[in-house]
Amino acid sequence: MRNLLAFAFSILLFSNAVMANDPNTNETELETITFGAGCFWCVEAVFQRLDGVEAAVSGYMGGHVENPTYKAVCTGQTGHAEVVQLMFDPSVTSLETLVEFFWESHDPTTLNRQGADVGTQYRSAIYFENEEQKAIAEASLKKAEASGKFSNPIVTEITPASVFYPAEDYHQEYYELNKSYPYCRAVITPKLKKLGLE
Repeated sequence: MRNLLAFAFSILLFSNAVMANDPNTNETELETITFGAGCFWCVEAVFQRLDGVEAAVSGYMGGHVENPTYKAVCTGQTGHAEVVQLMFDPSVTSLETLVEFFWESHDPTTLNRQGADVGTQYRSAIYFENEEQKAIAEASLKKAEASGKFSNPIVTEITPASVFYPAEDYHQEYYELNKSYPYCRAVITPKLKKLGLE
């Protein structure tokens, strides 16, 4: 099933790119950015609620094993982070705005940890697609550090995007389909309310 999801996501990316390059359409080309900010259930729930985000897919990036499974990633041996890959419309929302939500949505000062979730797979990371995105992310990090909001140094990785592997189907839309699950009620719902998204 995960291969079907990956195929569908690829088709979505391709079809949007085609429309963006078609002079007969007014479609704006969508951009891609990938965030790691702890459990991907939380990250997906936050970003799929933002205007301009057309898709938010949970998955894995930054490791050295092909086609990793959730079970393998949780061992910490594959090197992957739990991430959410976003497709967004830059005519509706800017990358600067998305990165600001990234800082607000988790604690970027805790190394390989978010709350009770501990391990390298929960590291804070921004995976950029090009040099412009890298510059925006680095400028935003400096702004966040200078804001005085964080009492400890930010440990977020800003690194080039590598192969993105969509997570298994049951991880997609997890919060929307499992709002009564204890983790969702205890962790995700309060986060969304804090950010004004629920």
